[in-house]
Order: sequence, then C-alpha cells, then structure tokens
Amino acid sequence: MSYVGPDFDPPQPRRPRRGPLTVALAALVPGALLGWLVYEAVGGSGGPGGGSAKAGARTSAASPSTAEPWSAPGTADAKEPSPSPTPSAPAASGPLKGKVVVIDPGHNPGNFEHTTEINRPVDIGTNKKECDTTGTSTNAGYTEARFTLDVAHRLRTLLEEQGATVKLTRDGDSPPWGPCVDERARIGNTAHADAAISIHADGSAEGNRGFHVILPASVHAGAADTRPIVAPSRDLGERIAGKFLRATGEPPSNYVGDGTGLVTREDLGGLNLSTVPKVFIECGNMRDSKDAALLTSGAWRQKAAQGISEGIVSFLHG
Repeated sequence: MSYVGPDFDPPQPRRPRRGPLTVALAALVPGALLGWLVYEAVGGSGGPGGGSAKAGARTSAASPSTAEPWSAPGTADAKEPSPSPTPSAPAASGPLKGKVVVIDPGHNPGNFEHTTEINRPVDIGTNKKECDTTGTSTNAGYTEARFTLDVAHRLRTLLEEQGATVKLTRDGDSPPWGPCVDERARIGNTAHADAAISIHADGSAEGNRGFHVILPASVHAGAADTRPIVAPSRDLGERIAGKFLRATGEPPSNYVGDGTGLVTREDLGGLNLSTVPKVFIECGNMRDSKDAALLTSGAWRQKAAQGISEGIVSFLHG
C-alpha cells in the first residue's frame, strides 16, 4: 500500500526514497538478517524507535524481538485459491481461547468504483484524511485488496485453530467499498480486541523490497489518544516482525526502517483512533518484481499468514 493520501493511496509507483543509508544497507542486509535470526532464537528484545514507510513521514530504528523459537509454517499449493470466507467460529480450546483478534484487510476491490465515497474526508485526530483509497497492485494487475483479503482469510483460520474469536473489518464483497479508516479502527475498539492487525502491501519503486511493520506513535489530539496502546502495540509489532521474517524469509525493508522492519507513524487513522493494541504490516512491495513473485504465490501467502499468526499468539499467550 502507498501513502500519498490517507492510510492508503492509488496503485501507481512512487519515487524511491534513497539516500546514503540505502547503499550501506544493501551490503549489510545478509549478515544483519543472519544476526537477527540468531538474536531472536535466544529471545532478544527490541529497543525504541521506528520509522515511516511512505513519503513525508518520520523514521527511527528499533530492534525486533520474539519470545519463543519459531516452528516450520504450513504451506499451500501456489495455485490454491484463498480459503472461502466463513463466519468466525472459535475453537473449543486452545491457547487463545477467550481472546479476540480483529483483522483489517486493507482497501476494498470496490473502491475503484466509489471514488466519491472514499474521497470523503474523515477526522483522524491529528487532521483529516480521505475515507480510504484504492490501494496498489503488481505490474500484472494483482491488486492489494485481493492480496490482503486472501492473507486475512488464511490468518483467521490459523487463529481460530488456536481458539481465538476473530473479526474482520471487511469480508468478501461486503461492504462494497471502504470501510473508512475511522470505521476500521472503531470495529477493533468496539470488539474490545486483544490485538488488531491491518494487512497491506506497499507500492514503492522497483528495487525497494522487503516487509515492514508500522507502529503507532504517541498521539494525543482530538479523538486520537494512542498513549495507552503505544507500548503494547510495539510489543505486538516486534513479535510479528520476528515471526514474519522466520516464516517467510522476506527481508526487512531496504528503503525504510533502517533494516529493522519497524517504522513508527502518527498520520494513520487506523492507528491514531485505535484504543486497542494495533499495528500495520506491509508484507512486501508489489511494484518490485522479486516481491511481486512472492505476493502472488498462494504458498507464500500461507507462510505470511503463519508468521503473522505466530507473532499474535506470542503476544497474547507469550
């Protein structure tokens, strides 16, 4: 997903944001990743920081951590369709029994046909932004909205197997557009979610690749007050980042986050208006050919769901 408008923007490539650090990271990433894996395996902990995935936002660094060893994720055939959407039905038992998780699949396929509705400004506390945007796509036309819902369905299945009650902000063709970013936050708040995750894919330039997890900044303005959720959201984000790396092999972003896979933002309504621990994840860059090959693979999307699930389980049960 791109961020030229609100939490999201239309599917078109953006200018790469390169600097001297990019060149240095390119040389250091292989060793850094190996070090990170070893670090997580022994239960390292992250420090303060974060950054921004999009134009005009602020960046700082943090060190991801996880709580327990990673186990091999399940996979699905690359041509297997997304699991059919079904009503949430929590398992009778499991480590997440009694826990509520809200999954927010970014964008909506119908947004392209409802530009008036999604362009309506909504209050996100710090300022006003458009209700929603169309999201991005691969160069071959695989949309972010399709990707996010597919991963959301896979993630829901995995979490329900752990006993969680799972709610989605959108499912299938309902609603036909949106929801608006403020409503997406409200759904998690109303559900009193123990954890919430917004799933996305970025739309940066070719050569910019890797995942990053977006954490809420400390915001206290208007209807937004993230102060109570900043610390638990960081914990959630660090665990998801570590598990996602292990499950998918996707490296941390080489264009934001200083190689940590973590960024902090104060301009996203879905985070600003949340009263429950919540993070965004950009699973990869749809405009990069290497990342696009992964994002369009059903087997890889299963790994992505597995990594996110393990991070949430670690946060809620760890």
